Amino acid sequence: MTAPFAFRLIATDGMARRGQITTPHGTVQTPAFMPVGTQGTVKAMFMDDVRATGAEVVLGNVYHLMLRPGAERVAALGGLHRFSTWPHTILTDSGGFQVMSLAQLRKLTEHGVTFQSHIDGSRHELTPERSVEIQGLLGSDIQMQLDECVRLPATPEEVERGMRLSLRWAERSRRRFEDLGGPGKGQGLYGIVQGGDVPHLRVASAEGLRALPFEGYSVGGLAVGEPQAVMLAMLDITTPVLPADKPRYLMGVGTPDDIVESVARGIDQFDCVMPTRAGRHGLAYTRFGKINLKNARHMDDPRPLDEESDCPAARDYSRAYLHHLVRTGEALGAMLLTWVNVAYYQSLMKGIRTAIEEGRYAAFVAETKEGWAKGDLPPL
Repeated sequence: MTAPFAFRLIATDGMARRGQITTPHGTVQTPAFMPVGTQGTVKAMFMDDVRATGAEVVLGNVYHLMLRPGAERVAALGGLHRFSTWPHTILTDSGGFQVMSLAQLRKLTEHGVTFQSHIDGSRHELTPERSVEIQGLLGSDIQMQLDECVRLPATPEEVERGMRLSLRWAERSRRRFEDLGGPGKGQGLYGIVQGGDVPHLRVASAEGLRALPFEGYSVGGLAVGEPQAVMLAMLDITTPVLPADKPRYLMGVGTPDDIVESVARGIDQFDCVMPTRAGRHGLAYTRFGKINLKNARHMDDPRPLDEESDCPAARDYSRAYLHHLVRTGEALGAMLLTWVNVAYYQSLMKGIRTAIEEGRYAAFVAETKEGWAKGDLPPL
């Protein structure tokens, strides 16, 4: 029997937590940022380079992979780890958010959701059971229940309807996960807290999920356009309700500032397309804050983005060259800046983990924000 999914709490500093997740494909040091590999690839990066940044887990997406190339095909080819040449931990999300945001002609019922593919219009059905089955075929180490993510703003009645439906789907997801032998394979299934921006619904959702034997708990339905203050207020009331001995994952977050503030509220795992998407559009994340390589100020600048960075893309290439690649639309520009961004996010997480261990997390956050506020190096 494979060793079970496990979470170990190593240190705390206030609400901030330093831990470690163990899965069949390795360990994940937390707090962790998980690069998004929606379709089995972290866009514009080689998997070896993703690993070299310090990443220990990447994401795959049920919705996209069920449409192309198909979960059964991936399983026949050895599972998502082998298919994508990523032999480390993989987390898959349930596909629910993408169904609600991308698919055409959706119909939601108690049973599940039927929809038309955004690719070719073909019809599909996704239920809590089928989502877990797909994740099992992909072979992911950390899996998500199917939920309904209600778009904000919404009425409290609509938010509660979606939250209650997600709780019922959580029970069905858990049953199917156990029927498929997920725990015996060392895999973990996370429940997803919903409740929009309504405090008592967030608490009710967390309490309902806590009653189920999930290996971890996610906070969903945030970072969907609401102000950061609302997101943080929901975390303030949600994380204390969740079990202290299980990992907590804030889905789809976020900016570096979102991350440091959310860690202070007890979150252990993060994912977001922001660093990869920004890199493809000429924007770099560094200890100096955001740097727009499209700006003409970089045209004649021989300095690197950050000479102290461990990332070759940030340390070895001149700003003038990166500016040239971005302005001419060269693919290498997107590749290098994506590398810069993923590496910076991993560097930030490493600093967070060290600061929590040393009991100086508040000071680390203040120093980091001071660096962002100072801004980029002055022009030559």
